[in-house]
Amino acid sequence: MRYENVCIEGFEALLPPNTITSAEIEEQLSEVYSKLRLPKGRLEMFSGIKERRYWELGTIPSQVSTQAAEKLMNRLGIDAGEIDALIHCSVCRDFLEPATASVVHSNLGLPRHAVNFDISNACLGMLSGISIMADMITSGRIKRGLLVSGEIGYPLLQRTIEHLNNDETPTRKSIKPHFASLTIGSAASAIIVSHESVAKGDYHQINCISDYAYTEHNHLCQGTADSGIGKDSAPLMETDSEVLLTEGIEAAGQCWHKFLEECNWQESDVHRCITHQVGTAHSKLLYETIKIDPSLDFSSFGNMGNCGSSSLPLTVALAAQNQHFTKNNNVALLGIGSGINCTMISLKW
Repeated sequence: MRYENVCIEGFEALLPPNTITSAEIEEQLSEVYSKLRLPKGRLEMFSGIKERRYWELGTIPSQVSTQAAEKLMNRLGIDAGEIDALIHCSVCRDFLEPATASVVHSNLGLPRHAVNFDISNACLGMLSGISIMADMITSGRIKRGLLVSGEIGYPLLQRTIEHLNNDETPTRKSIKPHFASLTIGSAASAIIVSHESVAKGDYHQINCISDYAYTEHNHLCQGTADSGIGKDSAPLMETDSEVLLTEGIEAAGQCWHKFLEECNWQESDVHRCITHQVGTAHSKLLYETIKIDPSLDFSSFGNMGNCGSSSLPLTVALAAQNQHFTKNNNVALLGIGSGINCTMISLKW
């Protein structure tokens, strides 16, 4: 779908203070590695992820989502009273109910007319949020909306290590579904989507948004049900990484053709790309499939890991800080999430 007069005023990343390297994770799994005669270094070698970050134990999603929002609003000079809608978009949330958005709404002191709710769409959460905000702005219901995500990946990483170490008879086959969980990182992010008439300073126009569903593959990556993320959280996830990679890239290729047609773009019209950050193999195969020069990409997974719904927006924020974009660049945001679903968004930077 094409849009007019809808823009993104800014992206923000909030990075945790602590790091854990792939080498340190493998050290915690040393007995498993010894039993299976696995060489050290394979986690970084296969994923391209050297380290990932994590929050202090006990941190909950609303805390870091609030901080990311405050950081963005302060930088852009936007007051709480100017926000008409808030959506909390991360995989992680404080509890089953009420919406984590209600906590962030209260923390920020947003106005009483500002609608607030959660959405969950795996790693696509923030891109799904952009789509919802763009539609709300186009309909005339709101002028400016705030999207936040607070991903707390460390409990999943800890639980995975514990699960693997407690397996008395591990096999290469039995540990394979848990490999992807060892790449998970933590981060928070925020995005403000607005009608151009109220935008402050430089902004990035949304041109079109395309979606593609490949949901017969929803079983390839599934996490355990959890009521929220706190100090006692113990989530677990199983992923068929190889098939998910193959089918995810197939879905992305199909979405890409639709995306170019809806944007009225050729491949040569794309100046910069930012993808959901998973690992080396995913990025390489994606760019080979859509026939885009990988030098147009900006990568964060090497030092951040896969941060769920925060990965893509935090990478945009980091890319902007590193002058990866120039004014009037055509920027393609390429989101692929378990389900499998794809969302692609074109911006005029």
